[in-house]
This record gives sequence, structure tokens and C-alpha cells, in this order.
Amino acid sequence: MSDLIEGRLIKRYKRFLADVELADGSQVTAHCPNTGAMTGCAEPGSRVWLSLSASKTRKYPHTWELVETSRGMACIHSARANKVVRAAFEAGLIPGFGDYPVIRSEVKYGKNSRADLLLEGESGRVFVEVKSVTLCAAGGQGLFPDAVSERGRKHLQELAAECGGTTRALMFYCGFHSGITRVSAAGDIDPRYRDALVEAMQQGVEVLAWGADVAPAGVVLARPLPFSVDPPGTSHDQ
Repeated sequence: MSDLIEGRLIKRYKRFLADVELADGSQVTAHCPNTGAMTGCAEPGSRVWLSLSASKTRKYPHTWELVETSRGMACIHSARANKVVRAAFEAGLIPGFGDYPVIRSEVKYGKNSRADLLLEGESGRVFVEVKSVTLCAAGGQGLFPDAVSERGRKHLQELAAECGGTTRALMFYCGFHSGITRVSAAGDIDPRYRDALVEAMQQGVEVLAWGADVAPAGVVLARPLPFSVDPPGTSHDQ
């Protein structure tokens, strides 16, 4: 990201739209590339940053990228997590995957699904699903999902079905909020997703959580984060 335009959020609505007031007092309607509830990341009056497309055919040339929340900076452009995580794998930042030098994106698998990443090498292959985590609760607790996610549950089931032999499966939670210091499933929001995650892990799906540095100058994966299925102190805590 470069040359982002700063503004103030007026409101987000219809899931995919956001009205923003720019520094000169003008208003634009921007595309909101996030289908979740965006809890804590869509408060009216928040400082936001937009990118501007050069395309002449886009109805809304501005895209909402970043927001400054009460708990830190967040990147709400979910699809950017795939690119950030891929770059980290390519740079050898993530331990344990050096035997898979070939990396592809959006690879078909399962029942009409696409893996965000497929790592391949002499040791076999690794199907990777990347989830952007922007829900930051008290104490830096990152939670996923921030709304009921049938699609997310389906991804877990299809990842689990790929495990076996020389094939690994990895659920990668990308903390896209600078305030997140650990990640867990949001069982209070979507208990079926939480239970599907437990089942998938029992079938061999690996789980990693990493945090990103988020700033208008760029977003990069920066550090591993502790992961637990349930937040510490909850009844399911494990």
C-alpha cells in the first residue's frame, strides 16, 4: 500500500460500502472489502485510510484499507492477509516450512473450495487457509470469527479431509490488528465454528497465529502469537 488517503469514517452500511469525510471536507463512498461484523473497527468518527484505484470502470474507486481503533491500528482489507502471509512464507519467516519452496495461491481443492495457499516440495504439500483477525477484545485477545461463519466452518472440514500421508493442512490466523497479542476462536459468537476447529485439530489440522505490523506505510507479518482454542479463563479453556 502507498499514497493512502486519510479521512474520517461517517458510517459503514450495506456491508460493502462506507461513507468517509476527507481532509478537505468532501465526502466519498468507498468500497468496504470486509464481510464480517467489523466489531470495534467501524466506529463513526474513526480515522481511516483509503486507497484509490486508477480503474475507469469502478463505481467506487476508493477502497477502505485501514482504521485507527481505540485498541490499535487495523487493516480491514481481508484479502490482503493472503498476500502478507504468502510474503512471509516466501521470505522463510515462518519456521517449519522450509521443505516446501513452491508456493501457489487460490488452488482448487475439496468441494468447490480454493486454498488460499498451497506449499509444495519434496516433503509433500501443505494446504493453507488464511483468516484475517481484526476483532480485538480486552487484554489484546484476538477472536475469530467476528460473525457466524458457515464458510469458515466448511473450510475447516475440507482442510481436515486433506490431512494424511505427505499432505499437511494449516489454519493460519493473521492478526490484522496491532492491539492483538493472542488469538482464540470466538466460541461465544459462533460455537459451531469453535467446535469444528476442535474437530479439525483432532484430525490433524495444524494451527498458527501471527501478528502483523499495521501502518499507513505498509502491513507486514511480524511475530508469532499464542493460540488457544478458547480465551484463557473461559469454561472451555484449553
